[in-house]
Amino acid sequence: MLSLVSAGTLIVSPAHAAATKPAGCPTPTKAEVKRSHDGTVDRPPRGATAIAGVRVNHIPKGFSHGSTLINKGDGISDYSYVWNNDRKDADPKNRNLWVRVVCWKDADKLSRLKDAPIILGTFTHTKTAKIGGRKVLTKEGDGALGRGRYVGWVARKGVVITVMASPSLVPELDKIVKGIRLL
Repeated sequence: MLSLVSAGTLIVSPAHAAATKPAGCPTPTKAEVKRSHDGTVDRPPRGATAIAGVRVNHIPKGFSHGSTLINKGDGISDYSYVWNNDRKDADPKNRNLWVRVVCWKDADKLSRLKDAPIILGTFTHTKTAKIGGRKVLTKEGDGALGRGRYVGWVARKGVVITVMASPSLVPELDKIVKGIRLL
């Protein structure tokens, strides 16, 4: 289901992205912008540094491909990577992991995420929880995100991290969230 994300991708140039992002928010390179625009699929998927400026230290095994997604709109920009396998969505062994950095100047505390102008993966109807040692907002995945668990937190002023894990990855969500670091 996460492949639907790329259908609405808006591309922004790295220079423009840098001018509109809060300080310290990861900015995609020109090559990453091109990869997102072209819909390039990585086989095998990239590893821990798939998103420049972010390290994802725990990536479960079993993914067959991945892709970079870059979006911009309504005062935010986001830069993400989706790890997938080749099983159909109806297969209970289907696995998707989407890690995203959202650059939004007004992000300063967890409660503000409910007001974030995010189009895909909003923080309405969420609960506060502690996952991976972080205080996060969390909710069950919905139709646009696919099934599973969606979480998000403010990593630092102006920088939000979100994670969407398919049902088979939810048991590893604590390790996934704990292992994410901004560089």
